[in-house]
Amino acid sequence: MQGSGTARLEGAASAAAEAVRAAGSVLIVSHIDADGITAAAIASSVCDRLGKEHRVVFLKKLSEEGIGMIDSAPEPLVWICDLGSGYLSAFSRPGIVITDHHVPDGSRKAGQMSLDSFSDMVHVNPHDAGMDGSTEISGAGVTYLVAKAVDPSNTDLAYLAVVGACGDVQDSEGRLVSMNREILNDAVADGSVSVSEDLRLFGRETRTLIQFLQFGSDPSVPGLSENGAECARLYSSLDIPLKDGRRSRCWNDLTPAEKERATDAVLSRLSPEDAERAIGETYTITGGRPHTELRDAKEYATLLNACGRYGDAEVGMRICMGDADALAAAKDRRTSHKQNISSALAMVKEKGLVKRRRFIQWFDAGSEIQETVVGIVAGMLLNGDGADRDMPIIAFADADDGAKVSARADRSLAGRGLDLSFVMRTAAEAVGGYGGGHSVAAGATIPPDRKEDFLDAVEDIVAAQII
Repeated sequence: MQGSGTARLEGAASAAAEAVRAAGSVLIVSHIDADGITAAAIASSVCDRLGKEHRVVFLKKLSEEGIGMIDSAPEPLVWICDLGSGYLSAFSRPGIVITDHHVPDGSRKAGQMSLDSFSDMVHVNPHDAGMDGSTEISGAGVTYLVAKAVDPSNTDLAYLAVVGACGDVQDSEGRLVSMNREILNDAVADGSVSVSEDLRLFGRETRTLIQFLQFGSDPSVPGLSENGAECARLYSSLDIPLKDGRRSRCWNDLTPAEKERATDAVLSRLSPEDAERAIGETYTITGGRPHTELRDAKEYATLLNACGRYGDAEVGMRICMGDADALAAAKDRRTSHKQNISSALAMVKEKGLVKRRRFIQWFDAGSEIQETVVGIVAGMLLNGDGADRDMPIIAFADADDGAKVSARADRSLAGRGLDLSFVMRTAAEAVGGYGGGHSVAAGATIPPDRKEDFLDAVEDIVAAQII
């Protein structure tokens, strides 16, 4: 299936490339997370290399205002990245290219999907090719396919699609697969990414050795997570120095022998299931300076997410396009991001906000957690000790245009029939809202006074879906 699906997806990418080449100028519209920011950087780089006049606009979500802005844009072509597939029937203008990986709108207009007419819409999406957009390719990856179709030499942008995929947690099974794998191979061939098997805790480049084990979090390591003193004792027992002169060492400073000893010690504390999950591929961005966030794909993505969640997606894109001055500003955002996430997690746990129904669990953060990060908090609760991994979690936060809803679920539930994209879209429409996303990560916006009705609808659909 992948062979025919790949051909179909690449065919759509070629049609999109022709539309981009033919356009006099381009408006690029993209999402604010790491996947959207890397997608925008890829699209902008393509336009730069073609000599196309273009501008970039970032959106948290596609609202009526955003759709109106796209429909009325003066540019002959609007290139929408990591957004748009859920709203195909909402656009009224010609000249749209969509490179997205979310579940498409099922009520698309007749004739709107023509791939041979620039006057209509070119939609490049893995779901239309029989692929899963939550695991096989990200929004940045789809955008990269168009870049490669424009000019094969654009393979030097493949590393950004790898970062985007990692930002969307598409390596959650320990490695990138399917079309993500093909893109990774391009990046490796280009020399911009190297792959290794390693302990997949967070912070291989920027956290000290103690912080790496103390705060790595997923999976939690008994006796080490949240216990810096025990982490220090472990390294001492393994004859692994914490410093190199006056500088604190990070995980990637360890020699192969030191890494092996430390990894074995960590794995010995984990259950067989968690031990298997803790080891997998890691992706090093070879052009990134060691001991910075730009060296490790996961840390790179986290830095970009911090930019986007706090209104600085443009700074994130500047980093992707090689602007060294943007890194310092982004680091400040990352520090705030980490502090906000930590405070939000603690608040949800301390106040006991997570409530359970028969088939779902949920919490309402109100105005205490920003709408741009409530989904991250929900996911971390699910992967930690704050929620039940056997049922989806629904999180509410106040937003300017209603109640923001974020839904997350363990991937095992998708294997049992769960599709949160359908759940969010259907339940939201039932209460006068809108939603969509992926099978295990989706969202919605609903009227704030319809939360209980929404939860009732969600529970009914989830109960019907899960085997």
